[in-house]
Amino acid sequence: MASSRSRKIQIRNIPPHLQWEVLDGLLAQHGTVENVEQVNTDTETAVVNVTYATKEEAKVAIEKLTGHQFDDYSFKVSYIMDMDAAPPVQAPRMRRGGRSRDQGASQPGPSGGFGSPRPRQHDFPLRMLVPTQFVGAIIGKEGLTIKNVTKLTQSKVDIHRKENAGAAEKPITIHSTPEGCSSACRMILDIMQKEAIETKTAEDIPLKILAHNSLVGRLIGKEGRNLKKIEEETGTKITISSLQDLTIYNPERTITVKGSLEACCKAEVEIMKKLREAYENDIAAINQQANLIPGLNLGIFSSGLPVLPPAAGPRGAVPPVAPAGYNPFLSHSSHLSGLYGVPPASAIPHQHSQQAPEQEVVYLFIPTQAVGALIGKKGQHIKQLAHFAGASIKIAPAESPDVTQRMVIITGTPEAQFKAQGRIFGKLKEENFFSAKEEVKLETHIKVPSTAAGRVIGKGGKTVNELQNLTSAEVIVPRDQTPDENDEVFVKISGHFFASQTAQRKIREIIQQVKQQEQKHQQGAAVSPHHSK
Repeated sequence: MASSRSRKIQIRNIPPHLQWEVLDGLLAQHGTVENVEQVNTDTETAVVNVTYATKEEAKVAIEKLTGHQFDDYSFKVSYIMDMDAAPPVQAPRMRRGGRSRDQGASQPGPSGGFGSPRPRQHDFPLRMLVPTQFVGAIIGKEGLTIKNVTKLTQSKVDIHRKENAGAAEKPITIHSTPEGCSSACRMILDIMQKEAIETKTAEDIPLKILAHNSLVGRLIGKEGRNLKKIEEETGTKITISSLQDLTIYNPERTITVKGSLEACCKAEVEIMKKLREAYENDIAAINQQANLIPGLNLGIFSSGLPVLPPAAGPRGAVPPVAPAGYNPFLSHSSHLSGLYGVPPASAIPHQHSQQAPEQEVVYLFIPTQAVGALIGKKGQHIKQLAHFAGASIKIAPAESPDVTQRMVIITGTPEAQFKAQGRIFGKLKEENFFSAKEEVKLETHIKVPSTAAGRVIGKGGKTVNELQNLTSAEVIVPRDQTPDENDEVFVKISGHFFASQTAQRKIREIIQQVKQQEQKHQQGAAVSPHHSK
Protein backbone atom coordinates (compact mmCIF):
# COMPACT_ATOMS: atom_id res chain seq x y z
CA MET A 1 0.00 0.00 0.00
CA ALA A 2 1.21 3.50 -0.85
CA SER A 3 2.26 5.88 1.86
CA SER A 4 -0.51 7.63 3.75
CA ARG A 5 1.42 10.83 3.17
CA SER A 6 0.34 10.91 -0.47
CA ARG A 7 -2.08 13.57 -1.71
CA LYS A 8 -3.27 11.15 -4.37
CA ILE A 9 -5.96 8.54 -4.03
CA GLN A 10 -7.52 6.05 -6.40
CA ILE A 11 -11.24 5.31 -6.44
CA ARG A 12 -12.37 2.05 -8.04
CA ASN A 13 -15.70 0.35 -8.67
CA ILE A 14 -17.41 3.57 -9.82
CA PRO A 15 -20.69 2.98 -11.70
CA PRO A 16 -20.10 3.57 -15.44
CA HIS A 17 -23.35 5.54 -15.66
CA LEU A 18 -22.46 7.94 -12.84
CA GLN A 19 -22.54 11.56 -14.02
CA TRP A 20 -19.18 13.33 -13.84
CA GLU A 21 -20.65 16.34 -12.08
CA VAL A 22 -22.06 14.10 -9.34
CA LEU A 23 -18.60 12.65 -8.66
CA ASP A 24 -17.08 16.15 -8.80
CA GLY A 25 -19.47 17.38 -6.15
CA LEU A 26 -18.76 14.36 -3.95
CA LEU A 27 -14.97 14.76 -4.21
CA ALA A 28 -15.18 18.46 -3.44
CA GLN A 29 -16.92 17.81 -0.12
CA HIS A 30 -13.62 16.61 1.32
CA GLY A 31 -11.18 19.27 0.11
CA THR A 32 -9.72 21.16 -2.82
CA VAL A 33 -9.36 18.87 -5.82
CA GLU A 34 -6.36 19.74 -7.96
CA ASN A 35 -6.75 17.05 -10.60
CA VAL A 36 -8.97 14.16 -11.56
CA GLU A 37 -7.77 11.56 -14.03
CA GLN A 38 -9.67 8.63 -15.46
CA VAL A 39 -7.68 5.39 -15.69
CA ASN A 40 -8.32 3.18 -18.68
CA THR A 41 -9.12 -0.34 -17.48
CA ASP A 42 -10.73 -3.49 -18.82
CA THR A 43 -13.28 -3.52 -16.04
CA GLU A 44 -16.90 -2.52 -16.55
CA THR A 45 -16.66 -0.05 -13.66
CA ALA A 46 -14.70 3.21 -13.78
CA VAL A 47 -11.46 4.04 -11.99
CA VAL A 48 -10.19 7.55 -11.27
CA ASN A 49 -7.06 9.00 -9.69
CA VAL A 50 -7.71 12.10 -7.60
CA THR A 51 -5.14 14.62 -6.39
CA TYR A 52 -6.11 16.75 -3.39
CA ALA A 53 -4.39 19.97 -2.36
CA THR A 54 -3.14 18.51 0.93
CA LYS A 55 -2.35 15.11 2.42
CA GLU A 56 -4.86 15.75 5.19
CA GLU A 57 -7.67 16.23 2.66
CA ALA A 58 -6.67 13.02 0.88
CA LYS A 59 -6.79 11.18 4.21
CA VAL A 60 -10.28 12.51 4.99
CA ALA A 61 -11.46 11.60 1.46
CA ILE A 62 -10.24 8.00 1.91
CA GLU A 63 -12.01 7.71 5.25
CA LYS A 64 -15.28 9.16 3.95
CA LEU A 65 -15.38 7.62 0.47
CA THR A 66 -14.31 4.05 1.27
CA GLY A 67 -17.42 1.91 0.99
CA HIS A 68 -19.52 4.83 -0.30
CA GLN A 69 -22.61 3.39 -2.01
CA PHE A 70 -23.92 4.46 -5.41
CA ASP A 71 -26.78 2.26 -6.56
CA ASP A 72 -25.38 -1.28 -6.09
CA TYR A 73 -21.77 -0.19 -6.36
CA SER A 74 -19.47 0.30 -3.37
CA PHE A 75 -16.40 2.54 -3.80
CA LYS A 76 -12.98 1.03 -3.18
CA VAL A 77 -10.43 3.71 -2.28
CA SER A 78 -6.70 3.60 -1.65
CA TYR A 79 -3.64 5.84 -1.67
CA ILE A 80 -1.38 5.96 -4.71
CA MET A 81 2.11 7.33 -5.10
CA ASP A 82 2.99 9.72 -7.91
CA MET A 83 4.94 7.04 -9.75
CA ASP A 84 1.94 4.72 -9.66
CA ALA A 85 -0.66 7.28 -10.65
CA ALA A 86 -0.38 6.80 -14.39
CA PRO A 87 -0.73 3.27 -15.77
CA PRO A 88 1.18 2.16 -18.88
CA VAL A 89 -1.90 3.00 -20.97
CA GLN A 90 -2.08 6.70 -21.76
CA ALA A 91 -5.01 7.82 -19.64
CA PRO A 92 -6.72 10.95 -20.94
CA ARG A 93 -6.07 13.80 -18.52
CA MET A 94 -9.38 15.09 -17.32
CA ARG A 95 -10.16 18.70 -16.78
CA ARG A 96 -13.25 20.10 -15.16
CA GLY A 97 -16.17 17.74 -15.39
CA GLY A 98 -14.07 14.80 -16.48
CA ARG A 99 -13.82 15.65 -20.17
CA SER A 100 -10.46 15.02 -21.75
CA ARG A 101 -8.70 16.92 -24.49
CA ASP A 102 -8.94 14.02 -26.89
CA GLN A 103 -11.88 12.13 -28.27
CA GLY A 104 -12.29 8.86 -26.43
CA ALA A 105 -12.97 5.58 -28.12
CA SER A 106 -15.33 4.01 -25.63
CA GLN A 107 -18.97 3.44 -26.40
CA PRO A 108 -21.42 6.10 -25.27
CA GLY A 109 -23.61 5.46 -22.29
CA PRO A 110 -27.22 6.58 -22.04
CA SER A 111 -26.57 9.36 -19.58
CA GLY A 112 -23.17 10.76 -20.38
CA GLY A 113 -21.38 8.86 -17.64
CA PHE A 114 -17.89 7.37 -17.53
CA GLY A 115 -18.59 5.07 -20.47
CA SER A 116 -19.14 7.99 -22.83
CA PRO A 117 -16.65 9.18 -25.43
CA ARG A 118 -14.91 12.51 -24.89
CA PRO A 119 -16.08 15.33 -27.15
CA ARG A 120 -13.58 17.57 -28.88
CA GLN A 121 -12.58 20.53 -26.76
CA HIS A 122 -13.99 23.22 -28.99
CA ASP A 123 -17.17 21.67 -30.30
CA PHE A 124 -20.39 23.65 -30.04
CA PRO A 125 -23.11 21.39 -28.62
CA LEU A 126 -26.80 21.51 -29.32
CA ARG A 127 -28.74 21.96 -26.09
CA MET A 128 -32.36 20.82 -26.09
CA LEU A 129 -35.07 21.02 -23.46
CA VAL A 130 -37.47 18.07 -23.46
CA PRO A 131 -40.56 17.21 -21.39
CA THR A 132 -39.59 14.99 -18.47
CA GLN A 133 -42.29 12.45 -19.33
CA PHE A 134 -40.48 11.64 -22.60
CA VAL A 135 -37.03 11.08 -21.11
CA GLY A 136 -37.71 7.39 -20.50
CA ALA A 137 -38.73 6.86 -24.12
CA ILE A 138 -35.63 8.72 -25.37
CA ILE A 139 -33.34 6.53 -23.26
CA GLY A 140 -35.25 3.34 -24.05
CA LYS A 141 -35.14 -0.03 -22.37
CA GLU A 142 -31.64 -0.58 -20.94
CA GLY A 143 -30.53 2.55 -22.80
CA LEU A 144 -30.89 0.89 -26.21
CA THR A 145 -32.78 3.75 -27.87
CA ILE A 146 -30.30 6.47 -27.01
CA LYS A 147 -27.41 4.12 -27.84
CA ASN A 148 -28.94 3.71 -31.28
CA VAL A 149 -29.20 7.50 -31.65
CA THR A 150 -25.56 8.01 -30.72
CA LYS A 151 -24.40 5.20 -33.00
CA LEU A 152 -26.36 6.31 -36.06
CA THR A 153 -25.52 10.00 -35.69
CA GLN A 154 -21.92 9.62 -34.45
CA SER A 155 -22.74 11.89 -31.53
CA LYS A 156 -22.48 11.91 -27.76
CA VAL A 157 -25.74 12.61 -25.96
CA ASP A 158 -25.90 13.68 -22.33
CA ILE A 159 -29.36 13.30 -20.83
CA HIS A 160 -29.40 15.17 -17.55
CA ARG A 161 -32.34 13.22 -16.23
CA LYS A 162 -31.34 13.16 -12.55
CA GLU A 163 -31.13 16.90 -12.21
CA ASN A 164 -33.70 19.18 -10.64
CA ALA A 165 -36.08 16.52 -9.40
CA GLY A 166 -39.69 17.26 -10.18
CA ALA A 167 -38.95 19.67 -13.06
CA ALA A 168 -41.33 19.53 -16.00
CA GLU A 169 -38.46 19.62 -18.49
CA LYS A 170 -34.93 18.26 -18.64
CA PRO A 171 -31.96 19.45 -20.70
CA ILE A 172 -30.20 17.25 -23.23
CA THR A 173 -26.76 18.11 -24.58
CA ILE A 174 -25.66 16.73 -27.96
CA HIS A 175 -21.98 16.78 -28.93
CA SER A 176 -21.14 16.18 -32.56
CA THR A 177 -20.58 17.89 -35.88
CA PRO A 178 -23.37 20.29 -36.94
CA GLU A 179 -24.76 17.52 -39.12
CA GLY A 180 -24.52 14.98 -36.30
CA CYS A 181 -26.28 17.33 -33.87
CA SER A 182 -29.09 17.91 -36.37
CA SER A 183 -29.51 14.18 -37.02
CA ALA A 184 -29.65 13.39 -33.31
CA CYS A 185 -32.12 16.23 -32.76
CA ARG A 186 -34.38 14.87 -35.50
CA MET A 187 -34.32 11.38 -34.01
CA ILE A 188 -35.10 12.68 -30.52
CA LEU A 189 -38.00 14.79 -31.83
CA ASP A 190 -39.31 11.77 -33.72
CA ILE A 191 -39.14 9.61 -30.58
CA MET A 192 -41.04 12.24 -28.58
CA GLN A 193 -43.73 12.68 -31.22
CA LYS A 194 -44.34 8.94 -31.46
CA GLU A 195 -44.50 8.69 -27.67
CA ALA A 196 -46.92 11.62 -27.54
CA ILE A 197 -49.21 9.95 -30.07
CA GLU A 198 -49.13 6.63 -28.23
CA THR A 199 -49.81 8.22 -24.85
CA LYS A 200 -52.17 10.85 -26.30
CA THR A 201 -50.39 13.56 -24.29
CA ALA A 202 -50.00 16.12 -27.07
CA GLU A 203 -50.41 16.47 -30.82
CA ASP A 204 -47.31 18.50 -31.65
CA ILE A 205 -44.12 18.60 -29.61
CA PRO A 206 -42.25 21.89 -30.02
CA LEU A 207 -38.49 21.94 -30.43
CA LYS A 208 -36.84 23.81 -27.57
CA ILE A 209 -33.22 24.90 -27.98
CA LEU A 210 -31.20 26.37 -25.14
CA ALA A 211 -28.74 29.15 -26.01
CA HIS A 212 -26.59 31.48 -23.97
CA ASN A 213 -28.08 34.95 -23.70
CA SER A 214 -24.95 36.58 -25.14
CA LEU A 215 -25.57 34.77 -28.44
CA VAL A 216 -29.31 35.24 -28.71
CA GLY A 217 -29.24 38.90 -29.78
CA ARG A 218 -27.39 38.03 -32.97
CA LEU A 219 -29.75 35.15 -33.65
CA ILE A 220 -32.67 37.58 -33.45
CA GLY A 221 -30.91 40.18 -35.61
CA LYS A 222 -31.62 43.85 -36.03
CA GLU A 223 -35.34 44.48 -35.61
CA GLY A 224 -35.83 40.69 -35.49
CA ARG A 225 -34.91 40.23 -39.15
CA ASN A 226 -32.87 37.04 -38.75
CA LEU A 227 -35.59 35.31 -36.79
CA LYS A 228 -38.32 36.44 -39.19
CA LYS A 229 -36.31 35.12 -42.12
CA ILE A 230 -35.88 31.71 -40.49
CA GLU A 231 -39.62 31.58 -39.70
CA GLU A 232 -40.54 32.44 -43.29
CA GLU A 233 -38.09 29.99 -44.87
CA THR A 234 -38.99 27.07 -42.60
CA GLY A 235 -42.69 27.67 -41.97
CA THR A 236 -42.30 27.75 -38.20
CA LYS A 237 -43.24 30.03 -35.34
CA ILE A 238 -40.27 30.91 -33.11
CA THR A 239 -40.40 32.53 -29.69
CA ILE A 240 -37.62 33.24 -27.19
CA SER A 241 -37.95 33.25 -23.42
CA SER A 242 -37.84 36.54 -21.54
CA LEU A 243 -34.69 38.15 -20.18
CA GLN A 244 -36.46 38.14 -16.84
CA ASP A 245 -36.04 34.35 -16.71
CA LEU A 246 -32.26 34.62 -16.58
CA THR A 247 -30.63 34.01 -13.21
CA ILE A 248 -27.16 33.64 -11.76
CA TYR A 249 -27.55 29.89 -12.25
CA ASN A 250 -29.11 29.97 -15.66
CA PRO A 251 -27.72 32.29 -18.36
CA GLU A 252 -29.52 30.35 -21.08
CA ARG A 253 -32.68 31.38 -22.89
CA THR A 254 -35.16 28.95 -24.42
CA ILE A 255 -35.82 29.18 -28.16
CA THR A 256 -39.16 27.49 -28.84
CA VAL A 257 -39.87 26.36 -32.41
CA LYS A 258 -43.39 25.29 -33.34
CA GLY A 259 -44.27 23.55 -36.58
CA SER A 260 -44.14 20.15 -38.25
CA LEU A 261 -41.25 17.81 -37.49
CA GLU A 262 -39.67 18.59 -40.84
CA ALA A 263 -40.11 22.35 -40.35
CA CYS A 264 -38.63 22.25 -36.83
CA CYS A 265 -35.61 20.33 -38.09
CA LYS A 266 -34.99 22.88 -40.85
CA ALA A 267 -35.28 25.69 -38.32
CA GLU A 268 -32.84 23.95 -35.98
CA VAL A 269 -30.19 23.93 -38.72
CA GLU A 270 -30.56 27.67 -39.35
CA ILE A 271 -30.78 28.62 -35.66
CA MET A 272 -27.66 26.64 -34.75
CA LYS A 273 -25.83 28.08 -37.75
CA LYS A 274 -26.44 31.60 -36.45
CA LEU A 275 -25.47 30.66 -32.89
CA ARG A 276 -22.26 28.97 -34.06
CA GLU A 277 -21.34 31.98 -36.17
CA ALA A 278 -21.82 34.32 -33.22
CA TYR A 279 -19.76 32.02 -30.99
CA GLU A 280 -16.89 31.71 -33.49
CA ASN A 281 -16.83 35.46 -34.10
CA ASP A 282 -16.56 36.17 -30.39
CA ILE A 283 -13.85 33.59 -29.82
CA ALA A 284 -11.87 34.98 -32.76
CA ALA A 285 -12.19 38.52 -31.39
CA ILE A 286 -11.24 37.49 -27.88
CA ASN A 287 -8.20 35.57 -29.13
CA GLN A 288 -6.80 38.85 -30.41
CA GLN A 289 -6.96 40.47 -27.00
CA ALA A 290 -4.06 40.49 -24.61
CA ASN A 291 -5.97 39.83 -21.41
CA LEU A 292 -8.68 37.45 -20.36
CA ILE A 293 -12.02 39.22 -20.21
CA PRO A 294 -14.21 37.28 -17.82
CA GLY A 295 -17.81 38.30 -17.68
CA LEU A 296 -18.21 39.41 -21.28
CA ASN A 297 -18.98 35.96 -22.53
CA LEU A 298 -20.15 33.88 -19.63
CA GLY A 299 -21.82 30.71 -20.72
CA ILE A 300 -22.92 27.38 -19.46
CA PHE A 301 -23.65 24.82 -22.11
CA SER A 302 -23.95 22.05 -19.60
CA SER A 303 -26.35 20.41 -17.27
CA GLY A 304 -26.96 23.75 -15.63
CA LEU A 305 -23.87 23.60 -13.44
CA PRO A 306 -23.00 26.98 -12.06
CA VAL A 307 -19.37 28.04 -12.04
CA LEU A 308 -19.78 28.63 -8.33
CA PRO A 309 -20.93 26.36 -5.53
CA PRO A 310 -24.41 27.36 -4.40
CA ALA A 311 -27.41 25.12 -4.07
CA ALA A 312 -28.77 23.62 -7.26
CA GLY A 313 -30.22 26.17 -9.63
CA PRO A 314 -33.38 26.10 -11.73
CA ARG A 315 -32.01 23.37 -14.00
CA GLY A 316 -30.37 21.63 -11.09
CA ALA A 317 -26.92 20.21 -10.57
CA VAL A 318 -24.66 19.00 -7.83
CA PRO A 319 -22.64 22.10 -6.92
CA PRO A 320 -19.01 21.62 -7.90
CA VAL A 321 -15.96 22.96 -6.13
CA ALA A 322 -13.33 23.61 -8.75
CA PRO A 323 -9.77 22.35 -8.39
CA ALA A 324 -6.82 24.67 -8.14
CA GLY A 325 -5.83 25.90 -11.55
CA TYR A 326 -9.35 25.38 -12.86
CA ASN A 327 -10.23 27.96 -15.47
CA PRO A 328 -13.87 28.99 -15.09
CA PHE A 329 -14.01 30.06 -18.70
CA LEU A 330 -13.33 26.48 -19.74
CA SER A 331 -15.49 24.86 -17.12
CA HIS A 332 -17.84 23.53 -19.73
CA SER A 333 -15.56 23.59 -22.74
CA SER A 334 -13.86 20.82 -20.84
CA HIS A 335 -16.92 19.63 -18.95
CA LEU A 336 -19.27 19.42 -21.89
CA SER A 337 -17.08 20.90 -24.58
CA GLY A 338 -19.37 23.81 -25.14
CA LEU A 339 -18.78 26.68 -22.79
CA TYR A 340 -19.46 29.94 -24.46
CA GLY A 341 -16.69 31.77 -22.73
CA VAL A 342 -13.17 33.07 -22.82
CA PRO A 343 -10.41 30.67 -23.89
CA PRO A 344 -7.55 29.93 -21.52
CA ALA A 345 -4.22 31.70 -21.67
CA SER A 346 -2.86 28.80 -23.70
CA ALA A 347 -5.39 29.52 -26.44
CA ILE A 348 -4.34 33.13 -26.75
CA PRO A 349 -1.63 33.92 -29.34
CA HIS A 350 1.90 33.49 -27.96
CA GLN A 351 2.87 37.11 -28.14
CA HIS A 352 0.00 37.98 -25.80
CA SER A 353 0.40 35.15 -23.33
CA GLN A 354 3.65 36.63 -22.03
CA GLN A 355 1.83 39.72 -20.85
CA ALA A 356 0.39 39.14 -17.41
CA PRO A 357 -3.22 40.33 -16.92
CA GLU A 358 -3.43 43.53 -14.94
CA GLN A 359 -4.27 43.34 -11.24
CA GLU A 360 -7.66 44.84 -10.37
CA VAL A 361 -9.14 45.91 -7.05
CA VAL A 362 -12.86 45.37 -6.45
CA TYR A 363 -14.83 46.31 -3.33
CA LEU A 364 -17.70 43.86 -2.77
CA PHE A 365 -20.30 44.48 -0.04
CA ILE A 366 -21.84 41.52 1.79
CA PRO A 367 -24.36 41.32 4.67
CA THR A 368 -22.62 41.71 8.02
CA GLN A 369 -24.12 38.47 9.30
CA ALA A 370 -22.48 36.61 6.38
CA VAL A 371 -18.93 37.55 7.37
CA GLY A 372 -18.46 34.52 9.64
CA ALA A 373 -19.57 32.08 6.96
CA LEU A 374 -17.23 33.66 4.43
CA ILE A 375 -14.25 33.52 6.79
CA GLY A 376 -15.00 29.97 7.95
CA LYS A 377 -13.67 28.10 10.97
CA LYS A 378 -10.24 29.47 11.87
CA GLY A 379 -10.25 31.38 8.59
CA GLN A 380 -10.09 28.20 6.51
CA HIS A 381 -12.83 29.08 4.02
CA ILE A 382 -11.46 32.48 3.06
CA LYS A 383 -7.94 31.04 2.79
CA GLN A 384 -9.18 28.26 0.54
CA LEU A 385 -11.15 30.75 -1.53
CA ALA A 386 -8.10 33.01 -1.97
CA HIS A 387 -5.99 30.00 -2.96
CA PHE A 388 -8.60 28.77 -5.45
CA ALA A 389 -9.11 32.17 -7.05
CA GLY A 390 -5.49 33.28 -6.96
CA ALA A 391 -6.58 36.54 -5.39
CA SER A 392 -6.04 38.54 -2.23
CA ILE A 393 -9.29 38.66 -0.24
CA LYS A 394 -9.58 40.88 2.81
CA ILE A 395 -12.56 41.94 4.89
CA ALA A 396 -12.39 45.58 5.93
CA PRO A 397 -13.08 46.42 9.61
CA ALA A 398 -16.61 47.52 10.47
CA GLU A 399 -16.92 51.29 10.61
CA SER A 400 -19.43 50.98 13.45
CA PRO A 401 -21.03 48.14 15.46
CA ASP A 402 -24.41 48.49 13.78
CA VAL A 403 -23.38 48.41 10.10
CA THR A 404 -25.53 46.14 7.93
CA GLN A 405 -22.84 45.56 5.29
CA ARG A 406 -19.14 44.78 5.31
CA MET A 407 -16.68 45.51 2.56
CA VAL A 408 -14.67 42.67 1.02
CA ILE A 409 -11.58 43.89 -0.83
CA ILE A 410 -10.56 41.58 -3.68
CA THR A 411 -7.29 42.11 -5.54
CA GLY A 412 -6.39 39.98 -8.53
CA THR A 413 -6.48 39.48 -12.28
CA PRO A 414 -9.78 39.51 -14.20
CA GLU A 415 -9.90 35.72 -13.99
CA ALA A 416 -9.22 35.81 -10.25
CA GLN A 417 -11.99 38.39 -9.80
CA PHE A 418 -14.44 36.15 -11.64
CA LYS A 419 -13.58 33.15 -9.47
CA ALA A 420 -13.51 34.99 -6.15
CA GLN A 421 -16.69 36.99 -6.68
CA GLY A 422 -18.51 33.98 -8.08
CA ARG A 423 -17.67 31.92 -5.02
CA ILE A 424 -18.77 34.67 -2.65
CA PHE A 425 -22.14 35.06 -4.41
CA GLY A 426 -22.52 31.29 -4.28
CA LYS A 427 -21.59 31.06 -0.61
CA LEU A 428 -24.27 33.56 0.35
CA LYS A 429 -26.88 31.52 -1.48
CA GLU A 430 -25.57 28.26 -0.07
CA GLU A 431 -25.71 29.58 3.48
CA ASN A 432 -29.30 30.80 2.99
CA PHE A 433 -28.59 34.50 3.42
CA PHE A 434 -31.00 34.85 0.51
CA SER A 435 -34.23 32.92 0.10
CA ALA A 436 -34.60 30.09 -2.40
CA LYS A 437 -36.54 32.26 -4.86
CA GLU A 438 -34.47 35.36 -4.25
CA GLU A 439 -31.46 36.13 -6.40
CA VAL A 440 -28.20 37.06 -4.72
CA LYS A 441 -27.71 40.71 -5.59
CA LEU A 442 -24.74 42.56 -4.15
CA GLU A 443 -23.22 46.00 -4.47
CA THR A 444 -19.76 46.28 -5.95
CA HIS A 445 -17.53 49.34 -6.19
CA ILE A 446 -14.66 49.75 -8.62
CA LYS A 447 -12.38 52.74 -9.00
CA VAL A 448 -11.97 54.50 -12.33
CA PRO A 449 -9.72 57.40 -13.32
CA SER A 450 -11.61 60.66 -12.92
CA THR A 451 -10.86 61.34 -16.61
CA ALA A 452 -12.80 58.19 -17.55
CA ALA A 453 -15.83 58.81 -15.30
CA GLY A 454 -17.46 61.06 -17.88
CA ARG A 455 -17.05 58.39 -20.55
CA VAL A 456 -18.73 55.82 -18.30
CA ILE A 457 -21.69 58.18 -17.90
CA GLY A 458 -21.76 59.25 -21.55
CA LYS A 459 -23.45 62.25 -23.07
CA GLY A 460 -26.70 62.85 -21.22
CA GLY A 461 -26.19 59.54 -19.38
CA LYS A 462 -26.45 57.58 -22.63
CA THR A 463 -23.55 55.19 -21.97
CA VAL A 464 -24.51 54.33 -18.42
CA ASN A 465 -28.14 53.76 -19.50
CA GLU A 466 -27.02 51.44 -22.29
CA LEU A 467 -24.75 49.67 -19.83
CA GLN A 468 -27.67 49.07 -17.46
CA ASN A 469 -29.91 47.82 -20.26
CA LEU A 470 -27.22 45.49 -21.55
CA THR A 471 -26.18 43.98 -18.24
CA SER A 472 -29.35 44.21 -16.10
CA ALA A 473 -27.14 45.72 -13.39
CA GLU A 474 -27.66 49.10 -11.76
CA VAL A 475 -24.65 51.31 -12.51
CA ILE A 476 -24.18 54.62 -10.68
CA VAL A 477 -21.36 57.13 -10.95
CA PRO A 478 -22.00 59.36 -7.92
CA ARG A 479 -21.77 63.04 -8.83
CA ASP A 480 -19.58 65.58 -7.04
CA GLN A 481 -17.03 62.99 -5.97
CA THR A 482 -13.64 64.26 -4.91
CA PRO A 483 -10.96 62.19 -6.65
CA ASP A 484 -8.60 60.35 -4.31
CA GLU A 485 -4.81 60.66 -4.21
CA ASN A 486 -4.60 58.57 -7.40
CA ASP A 487 -7.12 60.81 -9.16
CA GLU A 488 -9.74 58.04 -9.12
CA VAL A 489 -13.46 57.99 -8.29
CA PHE A 490 -15.90 55.17 -7.47
CA VAL A 491 -18.45 53.54 -9.76
CA LYS A 492 -21.17 51.55 -7.97
CA ILE A 493 -22.60 48.38 -9.53
CA SER A 494 -25.57 46.47 -8.08
CA GLY A 495 -26.93 43.22 -9.44
CA HIS A 496 -26.64 39.45 -9.57
CA PHE A 497 -23.32 37.80 -10.37
CA PHE A 498 -23.47 37.67 -14.16
CA ALA A 499 -24.88 41.19 -14.40
CA SER A 500 -22.18 42.55 -12.11
CA GLN A 501 -19.40 40.73 -13.98
CA THR A 502 -20.55 41.98 -17.36
CA ALA A 503 -20.84 45.56 -16.09
CA GLN A 504 -17.37 45.39 -14.54
CA ARG A 505 -15.84 44.14 -17.80
CA LYS A 506 -17.57 46.79 -19.88
CA ILE A 507 -16.43 49.57 -17.56
CA ARG A 508 -12.88 48.21 -17.62
CA GLU A 509 -13.09 48.31 -21.44
CA ILE A 510 -14.04 51.97 -21.34
CA ILE A 511 -11.15 52.72 -18.96
CA GLN A 512 -8.75 50.94 -21.31
CA GLN A 513 -10.04 52.91 -24.29
CA VAL A 514 -9.56 56.20 -22.43
CA LYS A 515 -6.02 55.20 -21.43
CA GLN A 516 -5.13 54.25 -24.99
CA GLN A 517 -6.46 57.54 -26.33
CA GLU A 518 -4.49 59.46 -23.71
CA GLN A 519 -1.31 57.55 -24.64
CA LYS A 520 -1.81 58.30 -28.34
CA HIS A 521 -2.39 61.94 -27.55
CA GLN A 522 0.80 62.08 -25.46
CA GLN A 523 2.79 60.30 -28.17
CA GLY A 524 1.44 62.70 -30.76
CA ALA A 525 2.39 65.66 -28.62
CA ALA A 526 5.91 64.26 -28.22
CA VAL A 527 6.30 63.66 -31.97
CA SER A 528 4.87 66.96 -33.22
CA PRO A 529 7.94 69.14 -32.40
CA HIS A 530 10.06 66.97 -34.71
CA HIS A 531 7.57 67.38 -37.54
CA SER A 532 7.52 71.14 -37.10
CA LYS A 533 11.23 71.45 -37.82
